[in-house]
Amino acid sequence: MKLSRSCAATLLFVTALPAFSAQARDDGRYANSPLKPWFESLHSEFGQCCTDADGYIIADVDWESDRGRYRVRIDDEWVVVPDGAVITVPNKIGRTMVWKHYIDGHPRVRCFMPGSMT
Repeated sequence: MKLSRSCAATLLFVTALPAFSAQARDDGRYANSPLKPWFESLHSEFGQCCTDADGYIIADVDWESDRGRYRVRIDDEWVVVPDGAVITVPNKIGRTMVWKHYIDGHPRVRCFMPGSMT
């Protein structure tokens, strides 16, 4: 009985995993969202946020602020957010988001939008 519960839990996790990772992708399901134009208008000093990178919601435990500087954990690596990557327009969704890219296999921040930390 214990083995069957373990197998069922593993199967549920493996089945649900693609659904969670697909949520950040714009595959057309958000085409009619009233926030779509707002997301597409976001940009930092490094360019438009949604052009070359997908936005991901970051849990409060995965980012921190210290005297106006931000750090965010991406792929288990703490990355300093460049000042030019910080989005300064009001955050309409209230959640912390990061748009990332990679250089030499390490994550970098293209855009960062702080949330409310609630």
